[in-house]
Amino acid sequence: MNIALWVVALVLALVFLAAGLSKLVQSKEKLAPRMAWVEDFETGPIKTIGALEVLGAIGLVVPGVTGIAPILVPLAATGLALLMIGAIVVHARRGEKQAIPVNVVLLLLAVFVAWGRFGPYPLSS
Repeated sequence: MNIALWVVALVLALVFLAAGLSKLVQSKEKLAPRMAWVEDFETGPIKTIGALEVLGAIGLVVPGVTGIAPILVPLAATGLALLMIGAIVVHARRGEKQAIPVNVVLLLLAVFVAWGRFGPYPLSS
């Protein structure tokens, strides 16, 4: 199970790192064709979401690899799960039903990592 948790954490980290970096480095106008929801937000919140995704990606992997503050792994997973709940709400309000399944899968994967690392398979410091 430990291997499965590591694999899921790494996959989530890659997904959120890519998504977060794109929100941080690209303008709202460049994001809009791929992420229509950005039309409802100012630049500041979009960049904040990107920064949270990058930090969450880092938090899923670095503390476990280094052994420094491994409690950050399940906390990062919990934070990313909360971001996905917010994403589901935004997409539902905008009627973007095609985007919701991706958010649900990412939410479930993040919850799996949080459950595993808070519960029966914690990383030791």
